[in-house]
Amino acid sequence: MRRRHHFHIDHAGHSVSATVQTGRTAVVEVLVDGKETGHATTHHDHPVTVRVELPTDPPTKVSVRATPGPGIPRCVFEAPAIEPHIMSPRPY
Repeated sequence: MRRRHHFHIDHAGHSVSATVQTGRTAVVEVLVDGKETGHATTHHDHPVTVRVELPTDPPTKVSVRATPGPGIPRCVFEAPAIEPHIMSPRPY
């Protein structure tokens, strides 16, 4: 059965959201400031990293590491010079 899980974090004045759709093939979509900037697929519960850029001057390369399972999915936000942050789940 497929389910969608949503995650969010604010970083450097930008909104970063991730949606993880679970199932046999997990799909991860990453939005920056409401625009889709990256996506990836993985099989079963294998972790996947989606690399995107924040629209700063110059652009900042960041990534979202998604773990679809087992259990409830998790997303971790990774950016240069900071510790990785767990993204907050969203109920919608």
